[in-house]
Amino acid sequence: MSTDSDALRQLMAEREDKLARLGPDVDAYPRRYARTHTSAAIRASQESLVASQSSVRYAGRLMAKRGMGKTLFAPVDDEWGRLQVYFKRDDLGVDAFAVVERLLDIGDFVGVAGPLFVTRTGELTIHVQEFELLAKALRPLPEKYHDMSLELRSRRRYLDLAMNVDSRTRFRRRSEIVRAMRRFLDDEGYLEVETPALQPLYGGATARPFVTHHHALDMQLYLRIADELYLKRCIVGGFDRVYEIAKDFRNEGMDRTHNPEFTMLECYAAYLDYFDMMDLTERLLRSLAQAFGEAGKVQYGEQLLDFTVPFARVRFLDALDARLGVSTRQLDDASLAQLARQKGVDVEAGMGRDRILDELFGLLVEPGLVQPTFVMDHPQELSPLAKGHRSEPGLVERFELFACGFELANSFSELNDPREQRRRFQAQKALLDAGDAEAQQLDEDFLQALEVGMPPTGGLGIGVDRIVMLLTDSHSIRDVLLFPHLRPEGRRERAGDDGTEVNG
Repeated sequence: MSTDSDALRQLMAEREDKLARLGPDVDAYPRRYARTHTSAAIRASQESLVASQSSVRYAGRLMAKRGMGKTLFAPVDDEWGRLQVYFKRDDLGVDAFAVVERLLDIGDFVGVAGPLFVTRTGELTIHVQEFELLAKALRPLPEKYHDMSLELRSRRRYLDLAMNVDSRTRFRRRSEIVRAMRRFLDDEGYLEVETPALQPLYGGATARPFVTHHHALDMQLYLRIADELYLKRCIVGGFDRVYEIAKDFRNEGMDRTHNPEFTMLECYAAYLDYFDMMDLTERLLRSLAQAFGEAGKVQYGEQLLDFTVPFARVRFLDALDARLGVSTRQLDDASLAQLARQKGVDVEAGMGRDRILDELFGLLVEPGLVQPTFVMDHPQELSPLAKGHRSEPGLVERFELFACGFELANSFSELNDPREQRRRFQAQKALLDAGDAEAQQLDEDFLQALEVGMPPTGGLGIGVDRIVMLLTDSHSIRDVLLFPHLRPEGRRERAGDDGTEVNG
């Protein structure tokens, strides 16, 4: 059933009528147009094109019309920006000019050909000698971009892109950032590989998976929550350095930094540990800040993030103890749970000690991590795939990178002892059987791979979407995903919701 208003249906009917009035000899949806220049190419060669009076063939979407008797000016947008075009009745003829004046609508795609000139107000303009309708828009664009809500821009991304050059620029920048990450790792000697998105077992992170069914094989499958276990199999097989930039899927809520479908960069290197991966992460982020920031510094809201200096390094428990004013190592489980409740943590039945520590850290410490900061040496239960700490039992060799209060990267000295990994998986299975939907499964094939032998390995995962947020000064993950997940239209939002569901 249509949700269009009566007024909108009337406007669409008027456009249908104009389409009919064009007549059978006009193909309103031709197969191609021989464009010679984009707006970017025209501006790049503006002086020579104007001086030579060379004719250009340009195409894009008609964004407005301003008529003045026998002439008409119109801005026309392509992917790269906007150019003004100038229609004159004496050049086109009465009939053709009438088509432009009466039958073309804002939103139509047109092709125009003619020489360039600069108006008295300094506007670069195409003097149209011939034009062609390339696609009749039957549904009108919004009147103003600024009247579009974030939800409408996210739900109808094609409207956002059509109305806003900055939005097109942001998503082009996203592609440039991903290419830069790929070039960096290629230059570091990493091999790009591909691993399955449909997996018989999920693993590599603590998260609830999406579940599906393969009918021909009559088996349950999962959308991957991480690439980790398959990339480590590559290390077992003899590749020294591998990486993948891929979609992962986690069956969780949504907030300004979470989307159920997201892009991760994961890389693994034989014979390295988490200190080496810190250095790699710092070099990668510094190179991105140099390329997409200003001299290695990035403006994010009111914060100027400095990637030119060595990133701060703090230990997980030390940072938490400093915020609490007590030593969590000296608190028994009951005292820790009581303290967490006092600080606002919802301590659920069966929640382990390390999970409580993680909730406290997220509540008290993470928001204050503004400048790039490595948080090191996490409790073991939170990291079942990480190697135990070399000097402090109960911790693992892990770091997370934070900036502006949210996580950008996660890394381990990877656990390669198959006996210890089996014990960790068994502990996770016990949590899973007890009802922890985010605990990891026991992956027997991965354990067999470790039994074949995996060398010392450093691993790293980076949230690509969040990196793009930082480098484009975007404050919602929706703004850097072309097509983010949204609740169905018309579904009532929860109280206090800002248009996104609560994470978790």
